Amino acid sequence: MSANDARLSTLFLDFSRKKLLQQYWPRLRSCVEPLTAEQVWWRPNPASNSVGNLLLHLNGNVMQWIVRSFNREEDKRDRPAEFAAQGGLSAAELLNRLDATMEAVRAVLARLTEADLLAFYDMQGYHVHGLDAIYQVVEHFGLHYGQIVYIAKSLGGKDLGFYSELNKTGRAS
Repeated sequence: MSANDARLSTLFLDFSRKKLLQQYWPRLRSCVEPLTAEQVWWRPNPASNSVGNLLLHLNGNVMQWIVRSFNREEDKRDRPAEFAAQGGLSAAELLNRLDATMEAVRAVLARLTEADLLAFYDMQGYHVHGLDAIYQVVEHFGLHYGQIVYIAKSLGGKDLGFYSELNKTGRAS
């Protein structure tokens, strides 16, 4: 392994941690916490998912693709149940589940090496490198994070202030 390879691995893992654990997850949590149970499970139509479904889905995806794959654990995910749920858990319960998963992700990402990123893993019918798995989770989490933010903004009718610091710097335009 060259020094550049190790540096690339470190940069990739640092950026992945930053996006997932320092940006997406705290912001997602802050926009879900004030939602009522009715809002968490609200669907605009039968073809759409609720915030609750998306939280269950993110938890299942992150657990499957990062925690269980890199820990070489048996996959016990029930993906259809993530979308079939129509209530029963509060925002706090859903967030606590995802919080425990994100803490497990923090531990996994802290110990990964270049060899782990280059190794192959089998999940959900795919045979992928560890790097692919992490990239998939960051991209997938970002997609559903955006959906949850949109729903929360629609239900709350206010700006969530995630980029308010840009207004002070002149970078907002």
